Amino acid sequence: MVSKPVATGSDPPPEIEDPSIHYPDTDGEPLAETDFQFNPLTEMVHALRVRYQDRPDVYVAGDMFVYYRMNDPGAVVAPDVFVVFGVDNHTRRSYFTWRDGKAPDFVMEIASAGSYDRDIGHKRDVYAAIGVTEYWRFDPLRECFDPPLAGERLVDGVYEPIPVSEDADGILRGYSALLGLDICVRDDLLKLYDPIDRNWLLNLSESEAARIEAETALQAAAERNRELEALLRQHGILPDPG
Repeated sequence: MVSKPVATGSDPPPEIEDPSIHYPDTDGEPLAETDFQFNPLTEMVHALRVRYQDRPDVYVAGDMFVYYRMNDPGAVVAPDVFVVFGVDNHTRRSYFTWRDGKAPDFVMEIASAGSYDRDIGHKRDVYAAIGVTEYWRFDPLRECFDPPLAGERLVDGVYEPIPVSEDADGILRGYSALLGLDICVRDDLLKLYDPIDRNWLLNLSESEAARIEAETALQAAAERNRELEALLRQHGILPDPG
């Protein structure tokens, strides 16, 4: 018979989640302040979800409440974009660090004049405390900082800068070791680049345009095949199907 461990006087009792506590999944506020925040938020979430669509152990979300302390609904942040590795990829109303066993690994905040102080103050402190490995910030209007991209990596509990520089094409780049991607600002837009495949990740509108282009090409190829078959039948090279 295996005996159960007995807590000593110095060991705190294990915390149990109180089922009566309510964790709101909305604060009633709009998703983002303006198109300048909304567009890069939604486009980055889309691009990352497509990248990890075959990974059931990667969860990507945006503008969602992340609760980081059990039984304390006030201990909450709402990252604009976040990625978690090693958890189930399923639909959620909110993210709870203690239920999945870990905090987000990657966070991106889209800066605005109204949110930037919180991004580099309270939120940054929380992200460091709960163990967010990479914390990135993008300023679409260059109102808060310039160059408009900044990245930090958590080292021994302290954020250290990730190098960000402008390349020969005028593209601002910083490398995310977590994602294996270059985080870029190209033509003032937030973009993701795969340095291994040497491809830009497509946003929602680009994905739709690529889908339409592929469908159009397939239709054109099918029409050419029909025309060729008709010509071959006309010259007796192919038998008449009737």
